[in-house]
Amino acid sequence: MLLRRTAGLAAAGLAVLGMAACGSSNQAGSGTQPSMTQTTSAQQFGPACAGVPKDGAGSFAGMAKDPVATAASNNPALSTLVSAVKQAGLVDTLNGARDVTVFAPSNDAFAKLPKDTLDKVLADKATLTKILTYHVVPRTISPMQLAAGSFETLEKGSLTTSGSGESYKVNDANVVCGNIKTANATVYIVDSVLMPM
Repeated sequence: MLLRRTAGLAAAGLAVLGMAACGSSNQAGSGTQPSMTQTTSAQQFGPACAGVPKDGAGSFAGMAKDPVATAASNNPALSTLVSAVKQAGLVDTLNGARDVTVFAPSNDAFAKLPKDTLDKVLADKATLTKILTYHVVPRTISPMQLAAGSFETLEKGSLTTSGSGESYKVNDANVVCGNIKTANATVYIVDSVLMPM
């Protein structure tokens, strides 16, 4: 049960990161010299990208201007993750990181966790921090690298990725909006909270 709770917290952390990552545009493009907005749009993929605001601070273009935790806080779909990141005291850590990849659980992913489990994880800062940092990899990961990879996280655990085209998995979670850019991170929103082993 504690592991599931911990996973829930980690998912929340990823959600925040995912929101931040959603700061990039979500439409694929093929122009050779597109504008910054078009470039970010061309890079994103996945069904959940359609739910990102079209303009404003929470849009892909708006999020691309802010560091990941700030970018996520502007996206209503990542509110649970943002709350978890604040609770763990990780806002400055995430915003100050450089060239990281965040696998961010969406609010829906976080909602899959039992309320009592989520409440317990949020109340345990050490467990929450462990879960949230498990969703962050200290390097930039491209969609091509997700095809078959294993990556060490900030938590010092390991994530395994697989897939092709626009269909990828991170452990057992599906990427629902991928390759979102923020000022300091690449974000992949996932549909389940990831659990440290």
